[in-house]
Amino acid sequence: MYKTITIKAGDGGWGGPLTITATEKCHKILSVTGGGIHPVAQKIADMTGGEALDGFKTTAPDEEVLVAVVDCGGTARCGVYPKKGIFTVNLMPVGQAGPLAQFITPEIYVSAVTEKNIFESDYKGDAASTKPAAADEPKSKDRAKEEIAAANSGKKEGIIVKIGKGVGNVVSKFFQAGRETIEMIIKNVLPFMAFTSTLLGIISASGLGNVIAKTISPLCSTLPGMLGISFVCALPFLSPILGPGAVIAQVVGTLLGAQFALGNIPPQYALPALFAIDAQVGADFVPVGLSLGESEPQTIEMGVPAVLFSRIVTGPLAVLIAFAFSIGMY
Repeated sequence: MYKTITIKAGDGGWGGPLTITATEKCHKILSVTGGGIHPVAQKIADMTGGEALDGFKTTAPDEEVLVAVVDCGGTARCGVYPKKGIFTVNLMPVGQAGPLAQFITPEIYVSAVTEKNIFESDYKGDAASTKPAAADEPKSKDRAKEEIAAANSGKKEGIIVKIGKGVGNVVSKFFQAGRETIEMIIKNVLPFMAFTSTLLGIISASGLGNVIAKTISPLCSTLPGMLGISFVCALPFLSPILGPGAVIAQVVGTLLGAQFALGNIPPQYALPALFAIDAQVGADFVPVGLSLGESEPQTIEMGVPAVLFSRIVTGPLAVLIAFAFSIGMY
């Protein structure tokens, strides 16, 4: 028997609360959290009577997925499932962020969720209506265009009207592009700049830079050391865990940048070092990307491990190529 639950935002979280009910048609709980079924996803499945799935091993049609549990630090994953009309539970304290932020709303998304933020609910509404509809903005626009075309049928437009409409379309597109650019800078670029500045300040004031110079610098000052870093980052059981939000790459990149600036690492190793610390980036997005491509469940089951294992080869190979192109650059 399927039951209704309520999921609330945790400490520092955003969105919700979500009141959801599993049905016979829609009862899958998809865990896309770096491999394995996360305890939060399992608890949601147990309390609703649904079925928990590991998104890195299998998947289900969108119409069967009731909740997607992700651990996104603010990139595309946290907005992909809301765009599809699927309830999204983010384990990270992230609000409206990323390129799909416009689809992240409190009615379909909640973040910073732990097991203690999931409750039984006395909601008695229609279970079939508890899952939001997928974003239908394109359909509404098409319908509006059809209505306008029907109203204007039989009328001839003058050259002035055509020019005016054309100019209006161009201006509106540029205006919208400018607005989205400003929003992305405010929500994504500026916070990252503040994070980087704070981290560099902590490194300089605490003396952590000297420790890093004696530990990380020797590894990044030799080709074998960078190959070792890329291999470790690309291990299939580590890369999905290190990938979310590109947090690890951001932190290590900031640390290495400071060492390059101080002259502790030769500048010719900057390019290969970039590829060495980025071998795991995007590994957490593989099942989501395949799902966006409307791949069959069998394709996702085989494709995810194939891509993850391929990183063991392509990661060190990218370091070698970058090292070759950096010869003579400085």
